[in-house]
Amino acid sequence: MVIGSGISGLSYAIKISEKLPDAKITIVTKAEEDETNTKYAQGGLAVVMDLDTDNFQKHIDDTMRAGDYENNREVVEMVIKEGPDRFREIVEWGVNFDKKEDGEFKLGREGGHTEFRIVHHKDITGAEIERALLEYCNKSPNIEILDYHYVIDLITQHHIPNKNFDLENISCYGAYVLDQKNKKIKKITAKVTMVATGGAGHVYKNTTNPKIATGDGIAFVHRARGKVSNMQYIQFHPTAMYSKRDGMLFLISEAVRGDGAKLRTKNGEKFMHKYDEREELASRDIVARAIDNEMKISGDEYVGLDCREMDKEKFIEHFPNIYQKCMDEGIDPFKQLIPVVPASHYLMGGIVVDKDGQSSIKNLFAVGECTNSGLHGANRLASNSLLEGLVYGHNAAMKSIELLHKDEFNYFDLENVPEWNEEGMKVMEEKVLITYLRKQLQEMMSDLVSIVRSNERLQLAQKKQREIYEAVTELYNYSVISPELSELRNLVNVSYLIIKHSLAMKENKGAFYNKDFA
Repeated sequence: MVIGSGISGLSYAIKISEKLPDAKITIVTKAEEDETNTKYAQGGLAVVMDLDTDNFQKHIDDTMRAGDYENNREVVEMVIKEGPDRFREIVEWGVNFDKKEDGEFKLGREGGHTEFRIVHHKDITGAEIERALLEYCNKSPNIEILDYHYVIDLITQHHIPNKNFDLENISCYGAYVLDQKNKKIKKITAKVTMVATGGAGHVYKNTTNPKIATGDGIAFVHRARGKVSNMQYIQFHPTAMYSKRDGMLFLISEAVRGDGAKLRTKNGEKFMHKYDEREELASRDIVARAIDNEMKISGDEYVGLDCREMDKEKFIEHFPNIYQKCMDEGIDPFKQLIPVVPASHYLMGGIVVDKDGQSSIKNLFAVGECTNSGLHGANRLASNSLLEGLVYGHNAAMKSIELLHKDEFNYFDLENVPEWNEEGMKVMEEKVLITYLRKQLQEMMSDLVSIVRSNERLQLAQKKQREIYEAVTELYNYSVISPELSELRNLVNVSYLIIKHSLAMKENKGAFYNKDFA
């Protein structure tokens, strides 16, 4: 069973499908099958290709530097060295990347990278990867994709009658899943379960993430007593297009600054030289804090991204999606500054996994943004996330196949998983309480647990989070479950972990910044 249909889940499913044609693989995804964080990845995939100028060591050094040396070096080396092989595979699976006239892949450069190594498909790389991998999965006879299927909780020993729940020896047997079209909760049992649910951007008011990014996988693994770590490390993308509306903001890719765009205050002054010698190409934590600080000094709601000196023809060729969005919003990027703000973008922490993507729960794997694999450390280097999904998807598939060959599963437990029990629950007649509590949570996290934190703010956040948690728990305990209520429950769990891990930090590292330690 694969939970999530982004690059991590799909590449994992394809690998198992190819190696074990008799295995039954079920992919469950809570919205349309292509509605994933992967789909919205603009920049590309970081991989060492041009060995005349680039090498593995340079990419390793860039990744370690961006992660403030909190990364697991062995993991960094493994992912970067395996990268070219995994990249070639997805090209074979039908993913198209931009090429030069001589047939070589075009390479871009983004913040934190010392060389040009980003392979891309215009400014919609993620959407192209999603398209090709879904096409491949839909042609595979042993892969079934169930859209609008929302995972409520993992099934572990504590669901099985007369079974002792040993915290040191937890096993996963699948999940309880809400079939949204038929409004039924069904149990889906599995020998091996993979969590590939992406990030948790919607714990904040403003995010570049699609609305599905509510930290579901991290929350239900946490509730199943799986290990979760480093939730204090949240990357805020420096340049999301400013909007008066809360929710998902349009991302202005790092690659635009890589190609020469400059940041300016609202009144046209450059400012990045004051914060880092790399200026606009500094790592995301530095650029996001610089923008946040300039906005606090001026009281402005945004800063400007200046593309006016860039080559218009090249810009439109490389960034057609961004150009069109700007024009749709009434902004001509060659005449005006693009208004930008930092927005919650990527979570470096999550479910603790080893090099094979195995979590602390038996028969449960996790890959991608929902994990803390050790690759990103305290701050992710741009375009390393798609690479992580491919490498870990491969490793997790190989390990899962090994487990399936050993066949040491407890069939008695698998067969004795009970159905979901809704006795005594009532249908919520209105969603206003859920909307109200979700808004409260997002406001509190945005105000108190954002780019810059303090001990005082975190302590107040802890108190407020507890009040919201109690209200949500009461709602959950007497209501028939809905995706909206379940997402709220997950966001509350995720916010608890972010606040708890932030309070435990005693120094500033990477994306974590507490002004009391400055």
